[in-house]
Amino acid sequence: MGLLLAIGAGCDSRTKNGARESDATETTASAQQGETATAPENTQNDAALDQLAEDYVRLVLTLGNHDKSYVDAYYGPAAWKAEAEADQASPAELASRAEALLAKLPQTTEPAGNLQALRQHYLKTQLSAVTYHAHHIADASYRNFQREAKALYDTEPPVQQYAEFEPVLAALEQELPGGEPLHLRIQQFQQQYRIPEDKLEAVFNAAIDECKKRTKAHIQLPENESFRLEYVQDKPWSGYNWYQGNAHSLIQINSELPIYIDRAVDLGCHEGYPGHHTYNTLLEQKLVKDRGWVEYSVYPLFSPQSLIAEGSANYGIDLAFPGEDKTRFERETLYPLAGLDPAGAEKYQRVLDLLAKLKFAENIVAREYIDREIDRDEAIARFQKYTGMSPEKAAQRVRFVDTYGAYVINYNWGKQLVQEYVEQGADSQDERWRKFAKLLSSPRLPSSLHW
Repeated sequence: MGLLLAIGAGCDSRTKNGARESDATETTASAQQGETATAPENTQNDAALDQLAEDYVRLVLTLGNHDKSYVDAYYGPAAWKAEAEADQASPAELASRAEALLAKLPQTTEPAGNLQALRQHYLKTQLSAVTYHAHHIADASYRNFQREAKALYDTEPPVQQYAEFEPVLAALEQELPGGEPLHLRIQQFQQQYRIPEDKLEAVFNAAIDECKKRTKAHIQLPENESFRLEYVQDKPWSGYNWYQGNAHSLIQINSELPIYIDRAVDLGCHEGYPGHHTYNTLLEQKLVKDRGWVEYSVYPLFSPQSLIAEGSANYGIDLAFPGEDKTRFERETLYPLAGLDPAGAEKYQRVLDLLAKLKFAENIVAREYIDREIDRDEAIARFQKYTGMSPEKAAQRVRFVDTYGAYVINYNWGKQLVQEYVEQGADSQDERWRKFAKLLSSPRLPSSLHW
């Protein structure tokens, strides 16, 4: 899955009717190992878990009848999908089914570093999220930001206050002095770095290729992995990765708002390499094809898996372009392709670094809006004031919260959790890549990151 950002990459690319195709024909020499597998106690227990996994997949598909955003990806048996579409069960009935499946699993799962324990924990935690979402569909008053974050994403994000971001806003005032409201000065400043529409393809092609080059030096993907890129409009997100199965993604970029030069690398990494496309491809290969774990053939968007997906996709940008690498690559390669003056690249990056420190302020606005402490207009105003968004971007973000609720935590809080997991005890860049690839190939969820 891939909300907010979007891109993919390949060696052999071609453009047709606005869509860029890529078929990767190379793999890397550094395949990563997943978690340690342990022998099952008996095949009967394995068979029971396999049946529960199938029931879980069917349950998720059926709940998708009541929420068109819920099933983000599915590449299992077509018959299961057809049977689910014909199932007339209500959300309340589906919540009961989820609870019945949960009752078949142990109440507690002992921390362990083996795949069997992680698989059991995955099913239990994902089923808990299914139960909550079914109850929410049945009763919209069920909604509360913190409760939703815990129930759907297996985590408790920090509760912060606007005052914590005042020093960052003050630093932005110094970088961009003037009499107009700060968000308008930020918008005017960013306009200097807007990619002209007729340069988008060249810029994105170069960014995508570099993201893939850096990723394939550390992670091996199937030889047949590929993607298709489309430009769309009138969406509540900036971009989306629709994983199709068999190592293929459809990646859509929302071009209705300006796209700035920094977004090319961000999108290339987040949605493609080493982000969503890489994550989904590894899960399919390592867990579905190699192990036959059918639960990974379906991706419920509102689930703990999304925190790992979004957090790893955002952290993957920093992993692929550490330190000054991103600014250097943009200045030397992307700015000339876009016809932009690279002289301001360093200042632009300073402003971007400050804006990145405001990301957690988005959670505050979303929490107040979801909890009905502020209305839509005030939410738009606060997104502008505390995160530097343009009026158009702020309105789009409110549409995003209307559609996806507390999902916003997966980008900032998710990135922090993934970063802490990957970098703990990893002193070298190679070791960080190794742990990152291991995470992307495993059943780990937020509450099992510390195992």
